[in-house]
Amino acid sequence: MPRRTPLVIGHRGAPGYRPEHSRSSYDLALEFGVDAVEPDIVVSSDGVLVVRHENEISGTTDVADRLEYKSRRATKTVDGAELTGWFTEDFTWDELSTLRCRERLPKLRASSASFDDQQPVLRLRDVLDLVRLAALDQGREIGVVLEIKHATYFASVGWDIAELIEAELREAGWADGQLPLIIESFESTVLFRLQERGIRASYIYLLEAAGRPFDLLSQHGKAALTYRQTAAPAGLDGLAGRVDGISVDKRMILAPDKLGRLGSSSVVADAHERGLRVFTWTCRPENSFLIGQFRGRGGPAAFGDWQGEWAAIRDAGVDGVFVDHPDLGVAFFGS
Repeated sequence: MPRRTPLVIGHRGAPGYRPEHSRSSYDLALEFGVDAVEPDIVVSSDGVLVVRHENEISGTTDVADRLEYKSRRATKTVDGAELTGWFTEDFTWDELSTLRCRERLPKLRASSASFDDQQPVLRLRDVLDLVRLAALDQGREIGVVLEIKHATYFASVGWDIAELIEAELREAGWADGQLPLIIESFESTVLFRLQERGIRASYIYLLEAAGRPFDLLSQHGKAALTYRQTAAPAGLDGLAGRVDGISVDKRMILAPDKLGRLGSSSVVADAHERGLRVFTWTCRPENSFLIGQFRGRGGPAAFGDWQGEWAAIRDAGVDGVFVDHPDLGVAFFGS
């Protein structure tokens, strides 16, 4: 049976309902019938691949309230941005495993925040095994979209994240193409290194709406292509044959004007002409995340005309969507 189009991906599980990257967040996404789930990975001090959106974890765990870790608070520069907090690379996995997940946006998602401090942080291996078992239990194919975070930064502190990923995927049985694996990153160099290591997956290059990728900025300075230049026809020419697709900020597809009104973009068609798939992130129903044209009454946390915005994304012909509310995503994009 062919997959739905577009692919519906549980973005960090089901973070519209549970703290992101928690076990219950993934359980809900899988129960709602997503085609895949998306774990973000960072590294612990002993080289364990940990599932967190960022290596700075004060906003998504209870680490700031743990007196035994008070002295670990630090200021670091990650991908050119100075951050102060607690970082995964300063903790062993045994220490990280004692932390509990928290809702990243508690004012916006108060219901999800009611599940704070109940669930431990996960490893990549935990998610890989969970998805494999869910696929067997449900009798259908379910994929993993593995997002690599801060590869250049981790290299600067001594970790070859491509080497760690290869070892983990091979040990878990996800490296040989028998299970549906997509690997994505905002840094193309780590994608190419995993290709060279023989990891069989679809490779997707993530593109922000602005700025430059940190790996290329580190190598070439301002001569590095911006993300927008990469998404233009000439930039896409350079990606064709090297990656399987791109994943773009939804604003690159919706192209809103200064008043937040829907515009016109050719990025999906341009990519398709070059044989590249196009994913987009993130489809969320709350007013806070919708472009102006689709916002409604009730404040930032209320649901606006999300169907209108999502219809524009669907009609653009995208191949995959990341959703925070997988039940809505499966019902809307699967219909």
